[in-house]
Amino acid sequence: MSERKVDHSALRTNQAFIIGLSLLGFIGDTPWLVTFVAAVMIVGTIFPRVALFKAVYVYILKPLKIARPDVRVDNPEPHLFAQGVGGALLIVATIAFAAGGAVAGWALTWVVVALASLNLFAGICVGCMMYYWFNRLGVPGFRVARIPRE
Repeated sequence: MSERKVDHSALRTNQAFIIGLSLLGFIGDTPWLVTFVAAVMIVGTIFPRVALFKAVYVYILKPLKIARPDVRVDNPEPHLFAQGVGGALLIVATIAFAAGGAVAGWALTWVVVALASLNLFAGICVGCMMYYWFNRLGVPGFRVARIPRE
């Protein structure tokens, strides 16, 4: 099997957009921004080829040399799972906002901001760790094992 690769610059761009737009939503008290980020995350998880924040990286940031590729041997599935978890949390936040639970909505948004920040600034992907734990436990659907580091 050939080595699988993931451009971590695309992942970092995604995380930066998630953090930035979520914070703008909080600062401006505009829950619709959280809903927008949730939609982008869920669509990008289900249909990775049309991921909006990744497209900004591929078609704008990379050609303008604002961001450089950082391609590594890696599996894309754990990163997609992590994004899906974040998107699901933001969907629940959106439901909370719609039900009048702004405190719960912003709390869930801040959880996503914290997790995306942990990944962006420290390189710790909690969703990826969850994916690999589920794989080790034999949970159906989590078929890809961690790539051993040399």
